[in-house]
Amino acid sequence: MEESRKLSGKDLITIGIFSAIYFMLNLAAMFTGFVPVLWLLLPGVTGIVTGIPFLLMTAKVRKPGAVFIMGTITALLYFVTGQFTVLLLITFAIACILSELYRSVTKYDNSFTHMMISFVFFCYGMLGSPLAIWVYKDSFLAQIQQNGMSAEYVRSLSGLISTPMLIILCISPVIGGVIGALIAKGLFRKHFKKAGIV
Repeated sequence: MEESRKLSGKDLITIGIFSAIYFMLNLAAMFTGFVPVLWLLLPGVTGIVTGIPFLLMTAKVRKPGAVFIMGTITALLYFVTGQFTVLLLITFAIACILSELYRSVTKYDNSFTHMMISFVFFCYGMLGSPLAIWVYKDSFLAQIQQNGMSAEYVRSLSGLISTPMLIILCISPVIGGVIGALIAKGLFRKHFKKAGIV
């Protein structure tokens, strides 16, 4: 039984494939950031579009480390593309650990509810991207303007910074994660039923 919990070469390939798909969908979601309010809700937006690769991967690889590897691959790809920050690294690490712990506590049960909750934890990894605007504020706004964003965009973004918006940001991974998981279940109902995911 102990041996069956170790990741095999096939498992690593599966994780790698779904991680690549997850990253591409995640990157696509980031393009919605050209609309200021959607960028501030990025963790929720990415949750909506990335539920499919996460749930399929966790359904196929019910072993320790699968989620952490997916998060690490995503982090490395973001680092290579220059999109990674220390804050995003921290939130990604925390989210991966919480998701892995939840999967461990539930003994990698493949019920839809457990997989969805694990995914919600994972969605919090992207919190570090928009959270930077509250942590660094003026210096961050100056940086994105230097990187090519228009003064109008920066003004719009600055006008959205508030405590209520921060609360909405922190809730967005839950809403996006649940929606993303339900989309995955709806599109792959037969696959999930075959795998015993209900």
